[in-house]
Amino acid sequence: MTDTTPMADTTAPATATVVPGASRASRASTGTPRRKRPRRMDGVSLTRGQAALRFAVLLAGAIVFLFPFYYMVIGSLQREPDTSLAGAFPNPANIDLHNFSTINDRVNLLQGLLNSGIFTGGVLLCTVVFGLLAGYALAVLQWRGRGVTFALALLVQVVPFQLLMIPLYVLIARDYGLSDNYLGMILPFAINSAAVVIFRQYFLQIPQEIFDAARIDGAGELRVLWNVALPLVRPALVTVVLVTFIGPWNDFLWPFLITKEASMQPLAVSLANYISNVASSTANPYGAILAGAVVLAAPVVVLFIVFQRYFIATDIGSGVKG
Repeated sequence: MTDTTPMADTTAPATATVVPGASRASRASTGTPRRKRPRRMDGVSLTRGQAALRFAVLLAGAIVFLFPFYYMVIGSLQREPDTSLAGAFPNPANIDLHNFSTINDRVNLLQGLLNSGIFTGGVLLCTVVFGLLAGYALAVLQWRGRGVTFALALLVQVVPFQLLMIPLYVLIARDYGLSDNYLGMILPFAINSAAVVIFRQYFLQIPQEIFDAARIDGAGELRVLWNVALPLVRPALVTVVLVTFIGPWNDFLWPFLITKEASMQPLAVSLANYISNVASSTANPYGAILAGAVVLAAPVVVLFIVFQRYFIATDIGSGVKG
């Protein structure tokens, strides 16, 4: 007798195997567009509209900030003066270097740049050397009166330089006889309390164990400063250089007081004398003045563009195992 009982279906249902990237491949094969994620800026998710709005605001701010520099350069290149707003978009036929040659005939631009460079370079050298030594001593070394000395360094920043200008002039010009001298221009700015504070704060961020390890290896304090501490505070060094550079490069009052000879005056003083005495007699005084301003501002802009990549945050604490 034949058994007609139906047999159970032993065929197991097919198990879906999840293959990584299969959905991505299927979307690519079927032509389904991939959904775009919102952009993330500064840890905040932004939609496309918000990102476009932020870009428009930043672009407008950049244009407002850069327009005076653009107008200065364009005005310095215009042969015929045009002080209206339309002068920002001049006729190409009106563009040449006549204003630069005009002001160079009355003011020796090369000599002025050389004087400004010597004055600024001397101030930078003294500021970095003395600021580095003082900041290291106030932050790393243990000695009596360290807190009082740092308080005095902070107090110096409150005293305006104009209050000390007359005593300094009497001391440097009359007592030392350093008028019309580069050293006389540099001495009042040889020590910058702001640079001392900046270096001190950076040195305080360096773990003390690094200095202790160098001393155990037999390094003296100057070698510890040069080989250990200085490479770790490179951002502070660049910051001090850039911040200090702008002051003496654009300084007018003290070099004007201490120098009487035109051959010793920095470019800022020479341009001021040109504006007050000669500019009114020229055919295009605005163009000549703007040409001098371009020459004065160009080194500062170049210096910032070259060194701006060094303004980065450094994790100096990673040099110590914890």
